[in-house]
Amino acid sequence: MSEFSVRPARTGDIRGILALLEPYVQRRILLGKDIVVLYESVQQFVVAEDADGTLVGCGALHVMWEDLGEIRTLIVADDWLHHGVGRVIVERLEEHARALGIARLFCLTFEVDFFTRRGFHPIGEQVVDPDVYSQLLRSPDEGVAEFLDLAHVKPNTLGNTRMLKQL
Repeated sequence: MSEFSVRPARTGDIRGILALLEPYVQRRILLGKDIVVLYESVQQFVVAEDADGTLVGCGALHVMWEDLGEIRTLIVADDWLHHGVGRVIVERLEEHARALGIARLFCLTFEVDFFTRRGFHPIGEQVVDPDVYSQLLRSPDEGVAEFLDLAHVKPNTLGNTRMLKQL
């Protein structure tokens, strides 16, 4: 069972990503995403697949600002937990972030121990300067709103920890 590979997502993977996402949406662990949003962001995703080509995990890197990105939609199929899939996905997303010139990675997670082992630390409210904050406020992206800890997304973030890593 330990054979898997990680690669950039393709449009043909989107329905598989949606299938991985849906149980977590039902359990209110992750926010649901319309399939059109997943297609629009396919280039942000990497996927993990087993030797048969079945998707067993995914994750995305979303650029938020000049030096700031977010790891989002990190999912590993239950049968593949604790086999290194999540670690390899995060490593690949970090490589991509470095290639883009991103110096800091944000995540909003229930999996604090997993991200702590990868060098992330819990953060407080204000981690960008006021000028950047005012620009980020203009983004329609819910993940940016979660990063900024805006009141209208508080119900989405209950129990989650906001974490940051310096690359």
